[in-house]
Amino acid sequence: MDPEVFRRYGKEVVDWVADYLQNVDQYPVMSQVAPGDIRGRLPASPPVKGEPMDRILADFRDIILPGVTHWNHPRFFAYFPANNSGPAILGELLSAGLGVNAMLWQTSPAATELEELTLDWLRQMLDLPTDFRGVIQDTASTSTLCALLCAREKTTGFRANESGFAAADELGTLRVYASQESHSSVVKGAKIAGFGAENVVSVAVDGNFAMSPADLEQCIAADLLRGLRPCAIVATVGTTSSTAIDPLVPVGRIARKHGLWLHVDAALAGSAAILPERRFLLDGVEHADSFVFNPHKWLFTNFDCSAYFTSEADTLVRTLSILPEYLRTDVQVGPGGKAVTDYRDWGIQLGRRFRALKLWFVLRFYGAEGLREKLREHIGLAEEFAAWIKRSKHFELLAPVQVNTVCFRCAPRDAHGRRLPEAELDGLNRALLAEVNAAGRIYLTHTKLRDRYTLRLVVGQSQTQREHVVEAWMCLRESAACRHLLSEG
Repeated sequence: MDPEVFRRYGKEVVDWVADYLQNVDQYPVMSQVAPGDIRGRLPASPPVKGEPMDRILADFRDIILPGVTHWNHPRFFAYFPANNSGPAILGELLSAGLGVNAMLWQTSPAATELEELTLDWLRQMLDLPTDFRGVIQDTASTSTLCALLCAREKTTGFRANESGFAAADELGTLRVYASQESHSSVVKGAKIAGFGAENVVSVAVDGNFAMSPADLEQCIAADLLRGLRPCAIVATVGTTSSTAIDPLVPVGRIARKHGLWLHVDAALAGSAAILPERRFLLDGVEHADSFVFNPHKWLFTNFDCSAYFTSEADTLVRTLSILPEYLRTDVQVGPGGKAVTDYRDWGIQLGRRFRALKLWFVLRFYGAEGLREKLREHIGLAEEFAAWIKRSKHFELLAPVQVNTVCFRCAPRDAHGRRLPEAELDGLNRALLAEVNAAGRIYLTHTKLRDRYTLRLVVGQSQTQREHVVEAWMCLRESAACRHLLSEG
């Protein structure tokens, strides 16, 4: 593309993005198209000749945009947020323009050294141990896989990497422990890493949906009696369903007692620990061998950007490093004799984008206090929404509100003041969710807690303000699915 043409359309695209961010609340939050609508409006075969940008951008607006669910909408309360912000978008644009492959220090020294710096800034903001070193992975799922691979290799003396599990059979079947509420990435990672899904032990949870240390100890003891080999524990700070917080202090002590790798998955809730008053969420993290949280969830940095820390950097590199001749460089040591970091040894992928640039932009633009202010606002809004639920005669909370996730349901009583049967409550809330999402004003998702159909509202989008949470409450109360059951209270 000619530079002048690029400049012209670049300005047009930037203007469109700025207008979009300013007016995104005018779109339906969830896409209203039916399956196949988008593909049906596009040619089945690729163009033989190039097309003008005017036509391409017109099709983007007319065909693609209606099929977008707007994750950066201020009334997006579903799943967990996948955020962005102005400084992050600008950093991403510059990264795309530079086109860096940050696999080695030599392939772009700035990318490596800025990643080291920004990850250490995050370490300081979270008050993580000084021996933790960080790397940006794409997602927490990849980070958890890296942790499980490290646990496998440390337990087998690095023999599994060399000869497969057959070489380490004398150690017994390796076992991984995670709570019943842990993320699905634990099982997926265990399958990819060769543990097998059936060797992920599901540890019971307490009344707040957090891992039970007593049951964890019993599971480990039972496996040892069976001749199995405990290998790793995955603790969760902020489970996906309810943002439950596993108790890291007793879990960490159990890990140290048995010599197990402890990985802490704090994908969403880890961000809250930058608040001094919420640092307790990570009490006990000093016992961890690895830790992950996602700035792309709740620190307003474009997807994807997952911050993975480990106190066992040598184990990580030894587990993942392969050095063919074509990747060897002459630059191995910097000033003062410190070895340079080649981040391609720190993750699954070889090629790596310059993700640190957008994170650096965010940290500099907002500063630690600016980020804390936004997180406090979101937590306060979630707590206010939960208070409305508690005061209502026809809704109820189904889990404690730990940070910014509210788990609840519509739970009216019949004419005699009796609770409706669980099956009817499930059907009512399923209909309620479908109706409010189809209306396009708000977007919620659901989970199941103790087999009860549960609605989730997560406050975490960059532009969400109190008025948007108020509107969510009004949409729920005014839904035809439960309107006839609700009183003014």
